[in-house]
Amino acid sequence: MVKVHESQFKLLAGAESLTQYQFHTFTATHYFCKVCGIYPFHRKRIAPDFFGINVFCLEGFDTTGIPVRATVGAGMP
Repeated sequence: MVKVHESQFKLLAGAESLTQYQFHTFTATHYFCKVCGIYPFHRKRIAPDFFGINVFCLEGFDTTGIPVRATVGAGMP
């Protein structure tokens, strides 16, 4: 996931194929494709004016130059 400010994010197509999931504080919103189940992006809980974007879902995006940081989900706030 790459963190992007909401002013820099624009969904160009496919909104009708997305569904949302929220839990716990209902601050974060996770978006999933209703057809295939892929998780393309979410609105972040800790920084709700930012989106986490799954860049592997972006057509034509070269991911080879993006540093990968391993995280342990259980340790996240």
